[in-house]
Amino acid sequence: MSENKKNWPLWEVFVRSRQGLGHKHVGSIHAADAEMAIGNARDVYTRRQEGVSIWVVPAEQITASSPDDSEALYDPANDKVYRHPTFYDLPDEVNHM
Repeated sequence: MSENKKNWPLWEVFVRSRQGLGHKHVGSIHAADAEMAIGNARDVYTRRQEGVSIWVVPAEQITASSPDDSEALYDPANDKVYRHPTFYDLPDEVNHM
């Protein structure tokens, strides 16, 4: 592997399947730029044409919470019952909620 390829940034790949409503993380790849990352992601993660949309995100741009902080991060939402979808009546015409 050439020295140049070793320095390619890492990209996180998200694919939306034909049956899915949202994108799911499927893996990571190295690529020189976003266009190459999408092409490589298509070749690696959608070989059987199961995807309808691909997102690639530079791994260095992703910020995540720590599992150790989950109690402080999520506990405040438990006292706001109005945020739960069971609190509201939805019409029959509303799908995928």
